[in-house]
Amino acid sequence: MMNLLHWRLLVAVADAGNMSRGAERVGITQSGASQAIAQLEASLGFKVFTRERRHIGITALGEQVVEQARAMVERLDAIRALADDSRGLNGGRIRLASFPSVISTLLPGLLRDFQRRHPGIALVALEGTDEEVEAWLAAGTVELGVVLNPAPGRAAALLGRDAWVAVLPSSHPLGRRASAAGVTLGEVAAQPFILATGGCAVHGQRLVEQAGLRLPDIRVTVRDWASACMLVREGMGVALVPESTLPEDRRGLRVMQLMPPVHREFGLVCSEAAKASRPVQAFLTGLLPAQ
Repeated sequence: MMNLLHWRLLVAVADAGNMSRGAERVGITQSGASQAIAQLEASLGFKVFTRERRHIGITALGEQVVEQARAMVERLDAIRALADDSRGLNGGRIRLASFPSVISTLLPGLLRDFQRRHPGIALVALEGTDEEVEAWLAAGTVELGVVLNPAPGRAAALLGRDAWVAVLPSSHPLGRRASAAGVTLGEVAAQPFILATGGCAVHGQRLVEQAGLRLPDIRVTVRDWASACMLVREGMGVALVPESTLPEDRRGLRVMQLMPPVHREFGLVCSEAAKASRPVQAFLTGLLPAQ
């Protein structure tokens, strides 16, 4: 069955002339976009796009479909703008702060979707360390902030959860065991260590200390998770990083789960002054169905 996402995607792919860029504009993966377009074409009974090596063309019938879809999407956006006006939402502003790894992975799709649904609300994303995010929330400098491992009941919405993993050089002795066996924090802490902070107070050293252990041999400290993985690949040590920050190219690396597993959660916290904000409540309401 065709829905609004299909039509928005259709217009985005037609405008971009490329499946991956069209998918990015509506906040879905390239594989998800390809599947959605195939479903739409099957439902219509004819091809909308012609596939070439690096470019997507539009068939004659497809041109007419895209024209109608564009008009439909524009009218729906106009209706939403009227609804926002009636609720006093247009002209509002939300400042949302987060640490780097979440801004680059979890937030882009959420922000694009919200701006599409509420174009009259200005949404500004600010990047900082998790300590800076907490300070901005306390001072009311931002309306919303992504907080790492929020206390129970503090977060207005949970955005995600991911596991900490050990990253080893591919030839490391600990990596010779089966992946399912994993490694312990104690085993990792005893190795020459690359400490990556990711701009967060919760990082490898904090995890080790919370387990009553220590890191006796920190070779290098970096902020960027990707830099830590590059240094591990060069054989300078091992690292603890969140699973969501692992590089796509893992040649030269061996990734092992921690046993017992250790996770981190991302919660969206509202500043005291912003709890009555209509734009903020509109943003949070849009997240609730996904919780």
